[in-house]
Amino acid sequence: MYKISQLGEKLGLSRTTLLYYEKLGLIKGKRLDNGYRLYSDKDLQRLRLIQKLQAGGLTLKECQACLEEKIEREMLLKRLHQLDQEIAEKQKSRELLAALVGEAPMTEWHENLDDVAPDAHVEWLKNQGFDDKQIQRLRWLSKDMNQHDQYMDDFMRVFEPLSRWGPGSDEDTARAASLLPASHLELLEIGCGKGLSTEWLAKHLTCHVIAVDNEPSALAALTTRAIERGFNDTITTVCANMASLPFQGQSFDAIWAEGCAYLMGFERALAAWRPLLKSEGVLVISDAVWSTKQPDAMVQEFWQREYPQMVSAEQRVAEAKFAGYDVVDTFALSEQAWDNYYHPLAKRVAELRESLTDSSVLNDLEHEILVSKARKGQVDYQMFILKPRSV
Repeated sequence: MYKISQLGEKLGLSRTTLLYYEKLGLIKGKRLDNGYRLYSDKDLQRLRLIQKLQAGGLTLKECQACLEEKIEREMLLKRLHQLDQEIAEKQKSRELLAALVGEAPMTEWHENLDDVAPDAHVEWLKNQGFDDKQIQRLRWLSKDMNQHDQYMDDFMRVFEPLSRWGPGSDEDTARAASLLPASHLELLEIGCGKGLSTEWLAKHLTCHVIAVDNEPSALAALTTRAIERGFNDTITTVCANMASLPFQGQSFDAIWAEGCAYLMGFERALAAWRPLLKSEGVLVISDAVWSTKQPDAMVQEFWQREYPQMVSAEQRVAEAKFAGYDVVDTFALSEQAWDNYYHPLAKRVAELRESLTDSSVLNDLEHEILVSKARKGQVDYQMFILKPRSV
């Protein structure tokens, strides 16, 4: 026989809990003349059985039902389903905490947060110590704040010797440039990269080009080539964030932005850059677009993950008109433009595969190159030549 204190000690239960169990009839104590209660080994074992049932997720009421009558299978199945759901939620919680401390990838978490709460995502990343440039690259490239530094080191190792950092060709540049004003131009190029288009514009147009990018190494390479080729008087480089450009309104006859507007959002770019144009200015801007309503599964999965805001060229035209632009012309970049980018990139990735065996960058780029081979007829880079509508 056990006193209530002894019973509680064996079970890890308080006196109040045991008295409550006795009130429910789960145990039956024997009161002595001196007022003490004694409990039998049967009570002890009964409570241990209840504890085992509770460990399976049953409520106290359900435990009592299991003790006093035949187990109701449907009730247990229902509780099992609820428990599975709770475990799944707990697993998600664990995966998030593991990712936050760097024990698991954060890609899916960053992508999801960027989709449902992009502004809060940016603010949170700032609080973690990332600057605007790092945040931009983290959202579009590394997608994992714990692996970001290593990812960007590998990324720059891949791209630093490459001339092109996106699809393009001299022929497509010339076609778009033919629609710019013919007189001397003050031209702003946003997202110039290493400056292949910059050089072409400086060479073939009567213009002064202010080339903007947020990657110092790319601007340094452009400056060096401009000096070597005699364009240093017509090309000025500026390291700046495209979302907060340090220029006065109505400063430019033309703005050139190839393959970069997605970084801040196409519609946002249209609104942010329009005030920088003179009254007769022209905006040349390109963006990846869907060229079919039914893309292959692999192509769709890749682009929905990499650029979930991607729409058709027709939708971009509608957005441009809504933003106050007239569409002078629009056309898809040539296949040569894609080859000019992906062929050297594939060669570079192959060169580095042995030395960067476990690199996430190479894995991502190899998949992107595979998707690029299947994209024809499904995805295009579309050039838009836009002119602000007179108010």
